[in-house]
Amino acid sequence: MREPATADVYGQGARQAQTRGERIAGDDRSRKGVQIYECRVRKDQAGGYEWAFVAPDADLFSARGNRIGRHYAGPHWESNDGSQILGTVKERADAAVADAIPWLLRAATSVGSEGSFSKVTSIQRVNTVGGVAPEAGCSQAAAGTPARIAYTADYYFFTAK
Repeated sequence: MREPATADVYGQGARQAQTRGERIAGDDRSRKGVQIYECRVRKDQAGGYEWAFVAPDADLFSARGNRIGRHYAGPHWESNDGSQILGTVKERADAAVADAIPWLLRAATSVGSEGSFSKVTSIQRVNTVGGVAPEAGCSQAAAGTPARIAYTADYYFFTAK
């Protein structure tokens, strides 16, 4: 049984959106891109190094396969029409498959011009594959080195009813 705090994240988009007073905006969007990490000194362990998350770099596609926007540092989502949103994590759950970045529910705030993303209030990331930080290769000799790790995910964008 899943924890109540993570229930929204697990593929129950439309039903859970109704309880939040939201609805799905258009069709779902898939994303293909990379998660960017950088080898850095650990703050909690003297002499240690770790892969630190830097930013996503990905394209967004409609259910029909058309590129409709991009996703990048912030985290921001930007539509081809110029509208942009900034997301903050509301809920998080482990991915359904091993070695995949977590599923997320994010609150969204419009930070760009009026357009297809400007009314979005929440973003749900599910069905993730890949994207986790490398397990090895980060050392003093590699400090500052980036790693671009491929991943895919499905996104649901929600607006107020």
